[in-house]
Amino acid sequence: MTFRTIEKKNFPPFIEKLMPAMEVVGVREKVEGKYEFALLESPSQLCLDYDVTLLSPKKYFLPPRETLLKFRTGKTVSCEAVLASKPLAIIGVHPYDLKAIAQLDRIFADANSDEHYRKKRQDAVIIGSDIRRSSPYAFCKSMNSATVQEGFDLFLTDIGEGYVVAVGTQKGQDLLAQWATSRAATKEEVAKRSEIQEKIPYLFSLNTLTTPYDELPRLLTDHAASKLFDELAEKCFSCGSCNLVCPTCYCFDVQDEMALNLSEGERFRLWDGCLLEGFAQVATGENFREDRAERIRHRIFRKGKYIYEKYGEHGCVGCGRCASACLPDIANPVEIFNRLKEGK
Repeated sequence: MTFRTIEKKNFPPFIEKLMPAMEVVGVREKVEGKYEFALLESPSQLCLDYDVTLLSPKKYFLPPRETLLKFRTGKTVSCEAVLASKPLAIIGVHPYDLKAIAQLDRIFADANSDEHYRKKRQDAVIIGSDIRRSSPYAFCKSMNSATVQEGFDLFLTDIGEGYVVAVGTQKGQDLLAQWATSRAATKEEVAKRSEIQEKIPYLFSLNTLTTPYDELPRLLTDHAASKLFDELAEKCFSCGSCNLVCPTCYCFDVQDEMALNLSEGERFRLWDGCLLEGFAQVATGENFREDRAERIRHRIFRKGKYIYEKYGEHGCVGCGRCASACLPDIANPVEIFNRLKEGK
């Protein structure tokens, strides 16, 4: 990995030069204290000193609603795939969201390669940045996602007078060479970067799992019949908010919609979630996870066991968005895993 340095005064011009060449998205303050990834109209709108965004940048690769193909009916039936994508730069992605994107990259390239997702990823360049303050529910340290050494094209570390930029890919190197004014980072600057990153996991020391990362699958196996899931189900609204804000949830529903002329239409997909009552309902009407407790258990097992057993990493990156979005306050993974550990 190589390291470059961009002086603070040269960073806004870097973003300005990118804007005519591609769509530039970054973290903006939506309302006081709440942040979102959104289109940047000016470099001054970019905020790198944020805790967590309402939604992850997953929405740019797996949109909440996405047209997959358009079709025509009648004497001659035809259909045409829709692969909507354009050059995109996303600036300010935290390590936990980088790990989530890397996991989705593996999943959408697995057995049934998803060309819609992959095309958007190929057209995007991701510029990550360090976590500078933690959100109240985040537990990144427990999920090994407080820092990363891969999964980005460029990565920014604020060292005061400038940014040390880790170059992760050839795409990132080309972007830097074409649009930014940078120089090789000195040994002292790289050492300062390391010193800053070594302290980041301690931001989450007050919110940690009592079970080590690799032992979560065993914990869940041992407590699959825990009454905790029934207790949580009594308060759950089945609203699916925990699914919809999760950076690693990727389930979707596919529907066809005819136009009013009844001769053409489109097939699209929508975000779906395993906490929603109709998620596991099949065509004949049966619902194989009709009970709320079963749906909650399934979600927790997806986060702490099933994905790990298939890919060697958990389907949770510790961002805490699920806990923040849950109205009855029952979705906090730290509380659930720790209570299972205590046998409560």
